[in-house]
Amino acid sequence: MNAHALQVLQFPEALELVAKFAASPLGADAVRALEPSDARVWVDAELRRVDQMAAFLLASQDWVAPAVPDLRAPLRMLAVEGSVWDGAALRDAGELLRSARSARRALLRLASDYPLLAEVANRLLGGGEEDGAEAAEARARRRLLEAEEQAIRKAIDEAGHVRDEATPGLARLRREIRAARLRIVERLEQYMASLPDRIRVADASVSVRDGRYVIPVRREGRSEVGGIVHDESASGNTLFVEPPVAIELMNRLRELELSEAREVQRILRELTEKLRPHREVLQVTLEALITIDSLYARARYALEYNGRRPEILPRGSGGYVVVRGYHPLLLAGPDPVVPFDLALESDERTLLVSGPNTGGKTVLLKAIGLISVMAQAGIIPPVGAGTRLPLFGNVFADIGDEQSIEASLSTFSAHLKNLREIVEHADADALALIDEIGSGTDPMEGGALARAILVELTRRGTRTVATTHLGQLKLLAGVEPGVVNASLQFDSRELKPTYRLVKGIPGRSYGLAIARGLGFPADVLERAESYQPESEREVGQLLVELEEKERRAAEALAEAEAAREELVALRRQVEQREHEVRKRERDAERRARQQARDLLLGAREEVEAAIRELREAMGAAVDAAAFEEAARTARRRVEEAARKQLERTPGLAVEAGAAGLAPARAPEPGDRVRIAATGAVGTVVEIRDSRATVETGGVRLQVPLTGLVALEPEDAEAQAPRAPIAGLAAGWSAPEVEARPEVDLRGLRAEEAAGEVERAVDAAARAELTTLRIIHGKGTGALREVVAQTLRADRRVKGFRPGAPAEGGTGVTIAELE
Repeated sequence: MNAHALQVLQFPEALELVAKFAASPLGADAVRALEPSDARVWVDAELRRVDQMAAFLLASQDWVAPAVPDLRAPLRMLAVEGSVWDGAALRDAGELLRSARSARRALLRLASDYPLLAEVANRLLGGGEEDGAEAAEARARRRLLEAEEQAIRKAIDEAGHVRDEATPGLARLRREIRAARLRIVERLEQYMASLPDRIRVADASVSVRDGRYVIPVRREGRSEVGGIVHDESASGNTLFVEPPVAIELMNRLRELELSEAREVQRILRELTEKLRPHREVLQVTLEALITIDSLYARARYALEYNGRRPEILPRGSGGYVVVRGYHPLLLAGPDPVVPFDLALESDERTLLVSGPNTGGKTVLLKAIGLISVMAQAGIIPPVGAGTRLPLFGNVFADIGDEQSIEASLSTFSAHLKNLREIVEHADADALALIDEIGSGTDPMEGGALARAILVELTRRGTRTVATTHLGQLKLLAGVEPGVVNASLQFDSRELKPTYRLVKGIPGRSYGLAIARGLGFPADVLERAESYQPESEREVGQLLVELEEKERRAAEALAEAEAAREELVALRRQVEQREHEVRKRERDAERRARQQARDLLLGAREEVEAAIRELREAMGAAVDAAAFEEAARTARRRVEEAARKQLERTPGLAVEAGAAGLAPARAPEPGDRVRIAATGAVGTVVEIRDSRATVETGGVRLQVPLTGLVALEPEDAEAQAPRAPIAGLAAGWSAPEVEARPEVDLRGLRAEEAAGEVERAVDAAARAELTTLRIIHGKGTGALREVVAQTLRADRRVKGFRPGAPAEGGTGVTIAELE
């Protein structure tokens, strides 16, 4: 890939931006080392790996890339027989093994979902997902490496020092060293206290010089103290002396320290030798961890800036489509950035972008180039779904002011140098980005040269994006096949750029309009306009008319969008009101049912109480058979009165059957009846014993006669047939003995679920069930909350709880009934 173009496009800066998302310096270095490739297999596979890593991070939000210690130099040294790692290298080796084990476990756990990541993870610790003997050998190697990791952790601390408890011998030596040092300090403090004041230094203490314990004495007492001088103060008045009384103790300490050093070296050598046979595995593991961290950084970058994996097309084929593309470096800055959409067909080889200065044309060029080279380097750029990028064999760029004093090149000469390279080397697989083509010299000559270059590149098939102010180039799209105009729009009223890319329409330079906005004298501007060639004025007028039409169309579109949003909001309000009305209806129906139950049960209790009082008052004087007949008659009269009262109350009559009242008359085949448990209206088909077969909504149900309410002819005509309620087709029926101990609400809306729960509780209560299992699923928890609210409002429910794991867990609620 052209190195000059990559520098001009600021590709290294883009890599640095992505590298900041890495978890380790080695992972960041791997990102910085990425280069654009023209191998479609590699590019496509790399982008897919990054895409899978992004999906993995979303699915495992608490996972971060593991630490990657820099073991490159120690691993090279490990190839030298007899070499010994220091404690820091061994500590890093233990960290490498821990990181590899953690990453391997996390990525292989979801291998079926992210197979490309699993391929990388399988390289950690020597692979081992194969079948047969190789797999067994790899598992044994991983167990051995885990044992080495534990040995390193036991022997080396976080600072890279050998622990006291690494071996019993080292622990003993270090205890003796500490004791020897304590004896030396005590002996020197005693000796220092015995010195006369003229020799002793005030507030002096025992210190260490060159690993030897010393005491400070005045210079004039040197001969009296004797021993070895190891240092002196800055003034030279104080000497730090190892007195003879401590030399023997110091020698013993030195012997212990040498023994300790030999033991430490032995431990380091032993740990190193155990790792030496695994050098290649460690090398591959390190490289795999670096790859994982590189993928991690690129995935985090894509997630941070909402990038979507582009489709990579073969070289020289298809069009060029960018959906909601952003300049990667500007997007990372503090200022808002306007995205662009660009779609070029396969036969549209050259895009000529015009418009005023400060309109964003150069930014657009760099964004197009950066998006392409980032994708070809295995980085998901900040683009939207639907982006389709062809693979470029090379990228050329002539962007910005490249004047070079050292090379004695003017700006125009520097442009010509770049353009010559483009003309000489760009082919049908190349992308050419040219900023302000034809500028920097006489407009006539510059325009002629620019036209010749664009025609040559277009006919050659080079994908070219060029910016210009020259009016004659804007006409090229009408005469040269493959050339397309585009403009970055400018608000002619506010004289501010909008940065919106519009294909098919050239842009005006707005030089005179901007000058007018800055207060130029009107006569000067009028004279300038008169100096413009007639063709330029005609083109300018045409562009003004096109911009005005587009502005009116945009305003109309905005008004239509505002109207659409208003309609959507209105629809939401209507739906909310409908929901509130339905909720009030359900609440009213629920209260009505409760009132019916209270009324009917209260009436029955009063009858029974009256009968008990009458029996107690009359005692044995009354004939038992006659009394019971009178009691039954009383019950029937009270129940009949209650039933008629309920029938006069809309919505409550059905509760008569639910409360166990006898119907006004026994239903017969052909009668229209209401099923008390569900409220459904149907026709009696057959009566056998105490049960009736009722057809309702195309479904035949077996219902006890006591659960039916016969309808008068006028009532039957007024009742429209109802569709069977949820669950009827599956065999649910109203009789008490067939009440099901569970109800499944999955797939129902909240208002439907509330009704199903109430009906299920009704049936369970009549069947004298003690518990009811309500299946609502886990989901968002909305159904679970509806179930809880419904059960709290029902006095027949003693309590309820979430299901145990064996009962379905939090996807089930267990209701306990009275």
